[in-house]
Amino acid sequence: MDDFRKEESWRVFRIISEFVDGVEVLTTLGPAVTIFGSARTAPEHPGYEAARQLSHKLSRAGFAIITGGGPGIMEAGARGAHEQGGQAVGLNIKLPMEQHPNRFQSVQLEFRYFFIRKVMFVKYASAFVIMPGGFGTMDEFFEVITLIQTEKIRTVPVYLYGRAYWQGLIDWLRTVMLERENNISAPDLDLFTLTDDIDQIAEGIREFHLRNNAHTNDW
Repeated sequence: MDDFRKEESWRVFRIISEFVDGVEVLTTLGPAVTIFGSARTAPEHPGYEAARQLSHKLSRAGFAIITGGGPGIMEAGARGAHEQGGQAVGLNIKLPMEQHPNRFQSVQLEFRYFFIRKVMFVKYASAFVIMPGGFGTMDEFFEVITLIQTEKIRTVPVYLYGRAYWQGLIDWLRTVMLERENNISAPDLDLFTLTDDIDQIAEGIREFHLRNNAHTNDW
């Protein structure tokens, strides 16, 4: 029992150290956009090129790009920033599979704990783009809109890219979660925008930043 208590106490210090490392590195980042998406998206997939081109546009507009630091969509986002001479922040996670750091990151952090990594994704972003992805991407999307819905962070642009991928989920949110079960309110479906247009995303984020001039979420 004593060994267990000691181990738990040291775990708290590991958690604190990860928070401190993240804050120290990212506090001076400036305006940034977090891009979420699948680690499994191959470079030849249209979604990879869309994320890369979107990152080009955002980097040219002066935004750093924050991703999970791994392959797939994360690599595409970092690559687009790298090719434009912008900042590509990779928030890597230690996993037994899939996750290995991509070579396009200019700023790299590694996390043991998912929940700390998610804080960093959110706190230092002026906007969010959710590309097609799996369970992790779904988790990140719902985390962001929950924080906005509950006013734990300010309202910022949240874009779902890919109508063919996301439309079924949006229809379910509307017909089941809203209309049948009344578990959300109608305005909650306005917390995000579904689109296939990366120009719309880049311009919408740029205009929001010019109007608000706010970089981070003050928690």
